Amino acid sequence: MDLSTAYPTLLADLPAVVSMMVVGLMGLVLIVIDAFRNDHPAIPWLGAAALAVSAGWEATQLGAPAGTVLFETLRTGGFVAYINLIVLLAGLATTLVSIPYLNQLRHDHGEVYALILYATVGMLMLAASNNMVSIFLGLETMSVCLYILTGLVREDEGAVESALKYFLLGAFSTGFFLYGIALMYGATGTMVLPEMATAELATASAQLLFWGGFALFLVGFFFKVSAAPFHMWTPDVYQGAPTPLTGYMSTATKAAAFAALILVLVHAVPGGEWQLVLAAVAVLTMGVGNVMALAQRNVKRLLAYSSVAHAGYVLVGLAAGTQAGYAGALFYLLVYSVMNIGAFGVMALLEWDGKEGREQSLASLAGIADRRPVLGTTMGVFMFSLIGFPPLGGFAGKYFVFAPAVEAGLTWLVVIGVLMSALSAYYYLRVVYVFWMQSAEDVAATTPGPEAAFPPATRMAVGTLVVCAVALVVLGVFFGGVMETTTGFFEAAAMAAAP
Repeated sequence: MDLSTAYPTLLADLPAVVSMMVVGLMGLVLIVIDAFRNDHPAIPWLGAAALAVSAGWEATQLGAPAGTVLFETLRTGGFVAYINLIVLLAGLATTLVSIPYLNQLRHDHGEVYALILYATVGMLMLAASNNMVSIFLGLETMSVCLYILTGLVREDEGAVESALKYFLLGAFSTGFFLYGIALMYGATGTMVLPEMATAELATASAQLLFWGGFALFLVGFFFKVSAAPFHMWTPDVYQGAPTPLTGYMSTATKAAAFAALILVLVHAVPGGEWQLVLAAVAVLTMGVGNVMALAQRNVKRLLAYSSVAHAGYVLVGLAAGTQAGYAGALFYLLVYSVMNIGAFGVMALLEWDGKEGREQSLASLAGIADRRPVLGTTMGVFMFSLIGFPPLGGFAGKYFVFAPAVEAGLTWLVVIGVLMSALSAYYYLRVVYVFWMQSAEDVAATTPGPEAAFPPATRMAVGTLVVCAVALVVLGVFFGGVMETTTGFFEAAAMAAAP
């Protein structure tokens, strides 16, 4: 690196990371405002504005060509803009739903929204990484913020327990992740992803070093995306964390982590050596997630195991190892983010136990659709989409991850995925049944009902959930444009890599 040109190069590259700068700087502004005007009501709206502006900017960059900035540490272009858009919109929806929720809990602290912004910065870096160092920085920036947000309600023992489990297991997985990076660097002599792919592994020991490091690297990523058998933290953390923030963790985190994994698979380790490994993890993840969800009586735990299962569906697309598989995985990440943000958002607005929904059973919400018809309707849309019913986005998403796997010769994997989707219909439809077809009087004798009023459902929060439901219908019917966009990312990458 020529240090004489370092600062001019950095200045020239700053426009390429506008979203990261806007969100990060607004996080600082929120901290300063909170220091002088503690918990000022304008703080969440300023955070939402920064996320909305950044999302608008990323939407204009979807057609931009791929490139690198900041001395090849970060990537730019349509792929990065697409993932950034998912992360930013997930953060925006979470902020809008969190405002009435945190007001009800009396934890509407200004620093909460600053932490959401900084977690978003980490995700933006993670999804744009072209270097192992930037992957690690993005991953840890995101994780530290989420550890704190999980234990936001410090006086509740469930929240503290969830945060402690998340922190300890997260630190443990980071050890695997770092050791894997060190071994891969030792084998290739570089941290830059494309240079890893072209490095010569001349000896058997070098190959063993590289693939051993890659295996440890995958362990770290599997933890972040809740893939089995590294999912143990997921149900407890999701159950104990504030509900809107749980939705944020389950969607934006997965989108950013899977995006980084796709970049590694495409640019650093091209080839099919890892295909069966991802397929095996996908089978285990889908099986564990769906089977464990069957026995849950708490909706947040049900959605937590559901989140595990959906990580398995994304891995089916990645296991195909083709452009169509990666494009389908990106489409699925968008659909999944809309579904889960919506589902957790509905539960946030129906939470009555005062303990982040940790002790609130599904049966206690019997007949809720009669009292909250909008929330009942949107929840029905989210549940049917999570099953994969046409013409909703969930159906299109599963098709676009399963079809490439069939073309890649993994028909057995797709058969298992379809069977697991059919199994999931039982617990998703149970939610719809309780909301719409079971009366509160039927369960009043055996199940405690709401002990306090539901959180006030502001028009902005309810409107956010309605937008999510409508978006699922649109994505299920007009999926062509999104799939054309995501496919184009990998066709352009393949052309750029061709001699």
